[in-house]
Amino acid sequence: MPLLEVKDLQVAFTTSEGDVHAVDGVSFSLGEGESLGLAGESGCGKTTAALSIMRLLPKNGRIVSGSINYQGYDLTKLRDAQMRTIRWQHISIIFQGAMNALNPVRRIGAQIAEPIKLHEGVDDEVANKRVGELLELVGIHKDRAADYPHEFSGGMRQRVMIAMALACNPKVVIADEPVTALDVMIQAQILELLERLKRELGLSMILISHDLSVMAETCDSMAIMYAGKMVETGSVRDVYKNAKHPYTKDLIAAFPDIKGARVLPAYIPGDIPSLVHPPQGCRFHPRCKFAWSLCEQEEPALVDLGGGHCAACHLNTTERRE
Repeated sequence: MPLLEVKDLQVAFTTSEGDVHAVDGVSFSLGEGESLGLAGESGCGKTTAALSIMRLLPKNGRIVSGSINYQGYDLTKLRDAQMRTIRWQHISIIFQGAMNALNPVRRIGAQIAEPIKLHEGVDDEVANKRVGELLELVGIHKDRAADYPHEFSGGMRQRVMIAMALACNPKVVIADEPVTALDVMIQAQILELLERLKRELGLSMILISHDLSVMAETCDSMAIMYAGKMVETGSVRDVYKNAKHPYTKDLIAAFPDIKGARVLPAYIPGDIPSLVHPPQGCRFHPRCKFAWSLCEQEEPALVDLGGGHCAACHLNTTERRE
């Protein structure tokens, strides 16, 4: 039985132009000790799915339908007070952009200690001892608990965010673009740290990124999203080596091959469609070089192609005909 299972999740935002269906019928599961990568272009719904799990959607956002099952509880049906017992103690999140996520006028030790004191009801001495242990765990000397966020580099601030996410010993950690805006060497260090913590602490992890190469190094399985929809899922090896959806193939082709010829990587023409009025049929068809009439008329289902490798594309299930 999965530790966390999302079924047919639909999330909408109310805007002046109408409802934006940012997540539309998304399903995925996460087992104990596993790592799942959620990938796709900016605006595809990855972060919205993560915030829905945490029940931290902005005021104009709402879960329309679907379920988020965690250890027998449907998180979509819990009251706010009940959900507060789940956050940080069971499921935590490493927010994107460490400098913006940290309070610039509070010492980092106090920020890490806050969820410990709130959820575990311990005194300052116990919380501060735990803060020191967490900082050492992520490679920061405990004496730096008295420093402010601006006194840390980008990579060190990200380590602080990881320490905060681990403050209450959660079972599931959601890492939302944890290496964005960091240079390549620091990215490698942060990813290595996350992999080590996952292994040593037995964490289950959801890694959100637009970079498939990051997931190839750190995740067991992948789920590719496009315009609020899940278009391909499977093991990292299956998705990366044998992609079945044109969008996944285009994403992979968009990254440079350091071993191949020195040529510019391919790009995906066109733009992500409006989620207020998404295109009929397959949402990727306006940008897809393989699209035909059926793609414009009928939305493809996410079909298991064998071994848990699923894709939502008519090319895999229907003989093409014009």
